[in-house]
Amino acid sequence: MENKKSKGRQKIPMKKIEKQDNLYASFSKRRTSLYKKASDLVFECDVDIGMIFFSPTGNPFSFFHPNVDAVISRFQNLNMEPSESTLLVAAHNREKVNELKSRLEELDTIEDIEIAKKQSYDEVIEARQKGWWESIEQLNADKVSTFEAWLETFVFNMQNRLNQLEIGASSSDLGFNV
Repeated sequence: MENKKSKGRQKIPMKKIEKQDNLYASFSKRRTSLYKKASDLVFECDVDIGMIFFSPTGNPFSFFHPNVDAVISRFQNLNMEPSESTLLVAAHNREKVNELKSRLEELDTIEDIEIAKKQSYDEVIEARQKGWWESIEQLNADKVSTFEAWLETFVFNMQNRLNQLEIGASSSDLGFNV
């Protein structure tokens, strides 16, 4: 069989997207990535940034950090030092972003824990559906001892309940109400 060589990665020429639906979908995806890139720049490089762009339908979108006034005043007067109020607003905004990021990390951790719990519950349900006799071979010595103790407790409780029912049945035969 002859080795067929592929063309490999091909460069896609840059051209305007003609179909309206494809244009809207592409804009939405790229807008999200632009916001993410701008957010990364702010977080990693501690910079002020401002973006304004319009969707194909004419809707405006923007991203400013720390706020619109600070970015515009810096743009208008490049050599001007930011005022104290602007610095305070920027510090407050950065603190708020850090708080939200830490909260997001906490929620991600909680989500990971809940996913692990769900997987554990799914495994328990699967084991119940299989039956104990099919999954008992997978138990180690400690788990077998625990399972044995559980079975003994179960048998003891069942025997007690059976005795209660027998006593109740025999006393009702004699006319006693228990």
